[in-house]
Amino acid sequence: MSGFNVAAVFSDGCVLQRGKPVRLFGECGDGDRVEARLLLPDGRELAGETIGKNGRWLVTLGELEACKGLTLLVKCANEERCFTDVAVGEVWLCGGQSNMEFELQNCTSGEHHLKNDHPDVRFYYTQKKLMSDEDFFEREAETGWSKFSPESAKCWSAVGYIFAEKLSRALGMTVGLIGCNWGGTSASCWMDEEALGEDCDTASYLRDYEKAIEGKSREQQTKEYREYERYADEWNAKYAELLKIKPGIDWGEAEKALGPNRWPGPMNYLNPFRPSALYHSMLERVCPYTLRGWLFYQGESDDHKPNTYYKLFKRMIRSWRDMWQDDAPFLYVQLPGHRYLTEPDYRHWCLIREAQREVERDVKDAYMICAIDAGEPNDIHPKDKEPIGERLYRLAMHRVYGLMDASEAESPQMESVALSSGGAQVKFDCFGGCLTVKGENIHGFELSGEDMAFAPASASLCPDGVSVALKWDGGTPAYVRYLWTNLPEEVNLYSASGLPAVPFRTDGEAGKARAGEIRQVMEL
Repeated sequence: MSGFNVAAVFSDGCVLQRGKPVRLFGECGDGDRVEARLLLPDGRELAGETIGKNGRWLVTLGELEACKGLTLLVKCANEERCFTDVAVGEVWLCGGQSNMEFELQNCTSGEHHLKNDHPDVRFYYTQKKLMSDEDFFEREAETGWSKFSPESAKCWSAVGYIFAEKLSRALGMTVGLIGCNWGGTSASCWMDEEALGEDCDTASYLRDYEKAIEGKSREQQTKEYREYERYADEWNAKYAELLKIKPGIDWGEAEKALGPNRWPGPMNYLNPFRPSALYHSMLERVCPYTLRGWLFYQGESDDHKPNTYYKLFKRMIRSWRDMWQDDAPFLYVQLPGHRYLTEPDYRHWCLIREAQREVERDVKDAYMICAIDAGEPNDIHPKDKEPIGERLYRLAMHRVYGLMDASEAESPQMESVALSSGGAQVKFDCFGGCLTVKGENIHGFELSGEDMAFAPASASLCPDGVSVALKWDGGTPAYVRYLWTNLPEEVNLYSASGLPAVPFRTDGEAGKARAGEIRQVMEL
């Protein structure tokens, strides 16, 4: 790609981040002079210029207050680009896989929002194509920011929109979302090769890929992937017809009738699910657009390597911050309760959730919402995204903007466990609030001895309002765990502001070793 252009993420109607230096960027010839001017509604202007280097240009302008109606002019030699209706407000990038990608029109509250909302929210969707496609740059040039309308917002991220709509009303300004997500993707798709290769465990994603393409030419890889695409198109058409005859058919039964689905296809250079693919074809195309922070909802597609997820996720966050050269807030969703009821409870999602909680503990300005009560059996895509968007909004209002009390934004987390003969007492950090129980009995607590043979424990709320008393008939317990299952039967321990208590366990490394054994047996 040669010649002068402004990155596609800048268009009519784009939203620039307030209160931070605004970075404008694109491509040009080495040595070319690029000038940028931002015309403000009050007649003032911000201007900057740079000289192209390594085929790219970057101009940084000063900080701005929230406003609308700006015009952005970028000039190189005799070429000029003009973008109108530019707004300044809050900008968040929505990353992850299908539950972040899940469209507003398909969520439980989507129809209500589309019919009744009039938000000051705008959306840019990074195109979902690999750079190996011939028409990548042509298609990218056709992308642009869109304003909310009942038609345009149908395909927006439901989680992102619910978050942004609430945030826009609370702050009284435009909120811009950059959709940068792809269903079914591992966190390894969103990291550069160097970051993945730093650790032996995370490098396993690269080793798996290299093994898959070993000895195969580009021509052979192309042939295999094109054949898979034809097969997938035919299979999906048959599946759509099958759903008309048998709505809600179990996935396993569908594969028995139609043959294996074969998703995600052969792992080669054309597969968007290969390591680092989307880092290059999506993230790099919008970096370093100035952001307030990131929203992230992912983890399902790494459940085959749950014991690696802590390292993978932690390194991915650092990779993104390194890309943007900004330690901005990173807000993310802990995996909800889920499993297919025809399968055993492998408890591997518990390990992903634990890794996500440990990342919050260990990574500065990384904040997690608990969603254990927001999943569905047999459906990996819960349709009610309202709790997820709402909780991310609350977390941002507290952690990022300082406009909400912690007790309204943070889920209760286990603070300490006191073991005694016949039971235990679990104290929660409720961030200044207290615990409530929806129903008569608290569900989900288990106790065990040193043998880790866990058994349900009866649980009741203590008078202090932040502790739970556990009883069992097995003597003095050694370990406690709470909601340590892929899909809890019931979640009913909450904060006073309606946020679920975070699952936990106390069996530590011994439990991790045992979970690894169980997972290995399952894979064999």
